[in-house]
Amino acid sequence: MGNARNIAFWVIMFLLLLTLFQFFGGGSSTSTQAANTVSYSEFITMVEADEVQSATLNGEQVTFQSKDGRALLTIAPVDNTLTQRLIDNNVQVVAKAQTPSGFMSLISVWLPFVLVIGLWFFFMNRMQGGGKNGAMGFGKSRAKLLTEKHGRVTFDDVAGIDEAKDELEEIVEFLRNPQKFSRLGGKIPKGALLVGPPGTGKTLLARAIAGEAGVPFFTISGSDFVEMFVGVGASRVRDMFEQAKKNAPCIVFIDEIDAVGRARGVGIGGGNDEREQTLNQLLVEMDGFDANEGVIIVAATNRPDVLDPALLRPGRFDRQIQVPNPDIRGREKILGVHARKTPLGPDVDLRIIARGCPGFSGADLANLVNEAALMAARIGRRFVTMDDFEKAKDKVMMGAERRSMVMTEDEKKLTAYHEAGHAIVGLNVPHHDPIHKATIIPRGRALGMVMSLPERDQLSVSYTKYKSKIAMAMGGKVAEELIFGAENVTSGATSDIQQVSRIARAMVTQFGFSEALGNVDYANERESYLGTASGGTSHSGNTQKLIDDEVKKIVDEGYARAKQILTEKNEDLHRLAKGLLEYETLTGEQIGRVIAGLPLAAVDDGMGQGPSAGGGGDVLAVPKTRARKPKADPSPEPSA
Repeated sequence: MGNARNIAFWVIMFLLLLTLFQFFGGGSSTSTQAANTVSYSEFITMVEADEVQSATLNGEQVTFQSKDGRALLTIAPVDNTLTQRLIDNNVQVVAKAQTPSGFMSLISVWLPFVLVIGLWFFFMNRMQGGGKNGAMGFGKSRAKLLTEKHGRVTFDDVAGIDEAKDELEEIVEFLRNPQKFSRLGGKIPKGALLVGPPGTGKTLLARAIAGEAGVPFFTISGSDFVEMFVGVGASRVRDMFEQAKKNAPCIVFIDEIDAVGRARGVGIGGGNDEREQTLNQLLVEMDGFDANEGVIIVAATNRPDVLDPALLRPGRFDRQIQVPNPDIRGREKILGVHARKTPLGPDVDLRIIARGCPGFSGADLANLVNEAALMAARIGRRFVTMDDFEKAKDKVMMGAERRSMVMTEDEKKLTAYHEAGHAIVGLNVPHHDPIHKATIIPRGRALGMVMSLPERDQLSVSYTKYKSKIAMAMGGKVAEELIFGAENVTSGATSDIQQVSRIARAMVTQFGFSEALGNVDYANERESYLGTASGGTSHSGNTQKLIDDEVKKIVDEGYARAKQILTEKNEDLHRLAKGLLEYETLTGEQIGRVIAGLPLAAVDDGMGQGPSAGGGGDVLAVPKTRARKPKADPSPEPSA
């Protein structure tokens, strides 16, 4: 329809230009026939001198033939006596009509009317929403229709979330063969809500449903519904469902539905009228009087707690499907999917890589494979090796190296003892994750780092392990105090103090690990009994003081534990610090050999052999090793 309007518009413009050319350039053929143009006074002189044989009058143009055979042209002013003067001087006079004839005559008469009517229809269509970008087109849906031309995605392209795929395969069967279920009275699901952390593949999973079923796939973001004008979002919802019904059976995917589906009546003043009207229209369209047979709504969010209860009830979103971060087998499969187009070296073992990436989402793993490929291409390799994956993993988890940073010898030494303090404490506290790597090479905003990786995916964290995390985090500051004195302690422990404060506060306010406060959730007291924010806290000032005292008590205990370990293992601390100064980066196995006083084999270039380029470090803990439940482990990622 849009192409037809464009063609009609250009046809009208062509006809208009053709008419203008006819009006303003009609005499060009006559002027071409005349060899010379003379002035009117010269023409009259030639007539009076009997030098003109014949003359052709065409409006103000006079074409005449002289008796010596020349064809001449002149422009005559308004002169009623010209014709009589020519006849009196024996000049043969011929008159021509000025009005165009034939096709050009028809165009010149009807073109203005056609042009006005065409422009009127064109602008009225634009104002009434003929296009999404028209003057009144903001009420049209912005959903994009994706078909197989845009790249078909199937369940083979989705890995690591087998349980979610199993739940969605039934929807695919509904779309492929609805009679199989309808003959037993079953109805096609109205909607499926995909819930999970960012990057776990919710959008990819929705596209895979459409690809498997071979049906059209509309995609739109929740923020595309809401505008500053009240009622626009509701209009877009209606238009989106109208488009979907025309293409049924189909799938409509709404990403980040929490932008439009937040609980109504929340906040001062009752919330946003435009968003609530949009949500009301969405609720009616999904389960109103009209049946949307063959239209399945798939939505994604990482904030299911803020959605309106009416949106989550059966009949609207019939299924809520959890899409968590993958486990080790899932990570291995996801790496295999993303590595299909990447030539891998014979030493690459995807399972080993997957074991070293606990807590990584699908997007993180895709980024890891891409970073490894870029590193291999940067040095001219024809395939990606295991060393490239190790370097890419360090870059993703710890940040890029900053070897160009200029550090003094004292700063390098302080960094080495700071990181050695973390590592020594981590090796001597119970239930702590094994030390994976220690480095004094600056990465990101950190001047050094000790990384620990769990032996398996963590589903929950014990009280003892949290206490060990706090003690290890305080090991850096304690090492600085023991070696350089309390008056020379630096600000390098800033992120360590922030980390232990978050862990200790979560232990007290969320996990019930404080006997003085008991098993009460003090972190989420701002929620009312209806599950919506009330805007204030309910505990007293005495309770808040007790919370602060308990948090300080846990941190002080971790500090004391770290100081005890480093005092007893002072010799190990010196050995590891010297090893870091010499090699810059040490793996967990190499750390054990250095502490035992054993010689190291030749350190690979990728490990950073040579003089130290790092400085006083400040980072501890493992990136992305949180438990699956969002509040199960408050350990932060290293500062970037």
